[in-house]
Amino acid sequence: MSPTTNKNHSVAAQNASGRLELLLFRLGEASDSKQRELFGINVFKVREIVVAPHITSIVNAPAHALGLANVRGQLIPVIDLPGLAGCVPQTDSKIVLVTEFARTTQAFLVDEVVEIVQLEWRHLLAADSSSSVLLSGIARIDGDAPDSRLAQVLDVEQILRDVLPGGHNNSDKNSSLAKLRLPEGTVVLVAEDSAVARMLVEESLKAMGVQFVALKNGREVWDRLISLQAEAVAQGKRARDKVALVLTDLEMPEMDGFTLTRNIKQDARFAGIPVIVYSSLTGTASEGHASSVGADAYVAKFEPHELADSIAKTLAERHLLP
Repeated sequence: MSPTTNKNHSVAAQNASGRLELLLFRLGEASDSKQRELFGINVFKVREIVVAPHITSIVNAPAHALGLANVRGQLIPVIDLPGLAGCVPQTDSKIVLVTEFARTTQAFLVDEVVEIVQLEWRHLLAADSSSSVLLSGIARIDGDAPDSRLAQVLDVEQILRDVLPGGHNNSDKNSSLAKLRLPEGTVVLVAEDSAVARMLVEESLKAMGVQFVALKNGREVWDRLISLQAEAVAQGKRARDKVALVLTDLEMPEMDGFTLTRNIKQDARFAGIPVIVYSSLTGTASEGHASSVGADAYVAKFEPHELADSIAKTLAERHLLP
């Protein structure tokens, strides 16, 4: 059975338990270290795992874009992950992970599928500035064990942007976004671990004329909220006089979007601050769980007009527009 045969049940279970399911795989032997490192991707993004069908090369295709494969009647671009990561495959398995997220379908060639593991979100650590830009985090597979195995969690949004840049060009869409004026002195706080996704959100918010602070994960946004609340109290104000809205991704190291949303909604200090979830994990299970922890809206990446409409509607419904 593929790891996503029952996607909705799987994601609902992992969200309800506060745990993340990762599919672990290898890309081969690193050309520099000769190590065969572990890599990971959220199970919920993987539609199926198949032996690579015939791949048709495309004229003038970008580097590491192997071509198109016909998978169950659907033409899907195939990306050479080992080549992109500088690895040399050690098997002849020709396995591809067919993935679905942010309303796109693509396949990633890998060398070997290892296993599916569950871990707590706190064991997904942010990749530091010296790490590859292709990583969104480092997972401690064995939790708090001192000798825990480590897996590099790939930033799939960044990979798609690098290999297939035409798929994430929102310039034309952003140019037609309506301007939005926030209450004076307030900002939108953004939690997004993917550098390319964060950049796309920033571009959309700038086009809307919205003041914002973009941070790398839920923990950073939570810490900023507490700091702004302390500032507000010192000025005889409330946190919502500083923060108009929180916009959060779901999959993030250190603190995921579900936990961030729950924390905000259960803390009286942040009463009145709406939260919009902005995620590539589309589907009724994710949307339902986001709603259950108090999210005011759920928007799929990367649709600037839907994001703008959701922000305007959410603020208007709560009488937060000047």
